[in-house]
Amino acid sequence: MAVSVRLDPLMEKELELSAKQQGITKSQFIIAALERALGRKNPYALLMQVKAESALDPAMQQLSQVYASEAVKPYDTTRSRQELIAKLRAKYGLSAD
Repeated sequence: MAVSVRLDPLMEKELELSAKQQGITKSQFIIAALERALGRKNPYALLMQVKAESALDPAMQQLSQVYASEAVKPYDTTRSRQELIAKLRAKYGLSAD
């Protein structure tokens, strides 16, 4: 069934850009938006479904165990910044003023 909708030019341009950015047609973009608005496509429900399915997958369980055993170090922004500055100075021959 074909439906015609009038949009103001700015909204139509936003629609075109958003659809292009996602790599889909304007029609597909509008259909997806309608499905979400009508409750047919709930991103949260989809996430929960994927999590439940992956919990049953032996490969995912093994992968989770591998990552759980790794120690997580907090990100040190000060040290990272200093390392980056040192690399840039060395690359471009700048002195530490």
